[in-house]
Amino acid sequence: MYPKPEIPPGTLDMLVLKTLARFGPMHGYGVAKSILQTSDDVLRVEEGSLYPALQRILRKGWVTADWVAAGPKRRARVYHLTREGRKQLDAELSEYRRVASAIERVIQPA
Repeated sequence: MYPKPEIPPGTLDMLVLKTLARFGPMHGYGVAKSILQTSDDVLRVEEGSLYPALQRILRKGWVTADWVAAGPKRRARVYHLTREGRKQLDAELSEYRRVASAIERVIQPA
């Protein structure tokens, strides 16, 4: 069995924004589940990381959130990507690809 991989520092916001861009509005549990499924069960986002990240990107204006009914006596907060969030996602994806490409050049066999 492989050790549990960690999400690289600084990429969680990007993964959340990309998930909302790809699948549309969803609640936090849906975001975590989508990241896990899309990554073929490699990237597991824990609640203790996800909800602070959602609050952080909400404060930055990259997402908006609405409370919706989720059954009797229950509500769920559904997150929506904003125009600013889409711009931030594009910037983060560009920087991620630049760094990943640089790392790939360093680790290639000589």
